[in-house]
Amino acid sequence: MAGLTAAALAVVAFLAYQASASAPDHLGKPSDPSAVPSAQASDSPKQKPRDPLTVPAKSGAGVRVVYSLGDRRVWLVGPKNQLRRTFEVMPSTVGPPPGVHTVTSRSGTVPGSDGVPIEHVVRFADVDDVSIGFSAARDGSMASPDPRKKTGGVRMKRADGDAMWTFATIGSKVVVVR
Repeated sequence: MAGLTAAALAVVAFLAYQASASAPDHLGKPSDPSAVPSAQASDSPKQKPRDPLTVPAKSGAGVRVVYSLGDRRVWLVGPKNQLRRTFEVMPSTVGPPPGVHTVTSRSGTVPGSDGVPIEHVVRFADVDDVSIGFSAARDGSMASPDPRKKTGGVRMKRADGDAMWTFATIGSKVVVVR
């Protein structure tokens, strides 16, 4: 019986998170990032997971896209550090260096470097002749990339790709953190 209760609570918590991550801005404000303590080491070697609704500290200020390599997550941040949207991503095999980047080009629909048709490509870095950018597979997949290939596509769900496309125009700031 306790196992069923725990499973039910886990499902409810997951659904609540999904609902809060996709809720419109006017339904509530995210917590103040400065009011939430950073993840601290526990007695075990693992660190406490970061609150996904809290924009990473030291990611700058103002309107920006924040991409956390370690969390595999993106935050779309509006004026006054207002969280517009956050979502998980699937990293590419070639990652961007941490730091501040700028959106340099965009493409509506193209074939991905892995052969998958993609849309809403927002490019912001180049590493070893590989363009790094956010994109959504037209079939909605977020499969892990083939580790033997050099790919630069940071994949997201189609709805998140729509949000990124609207938010990150040419010249927009992209902050990559560890």
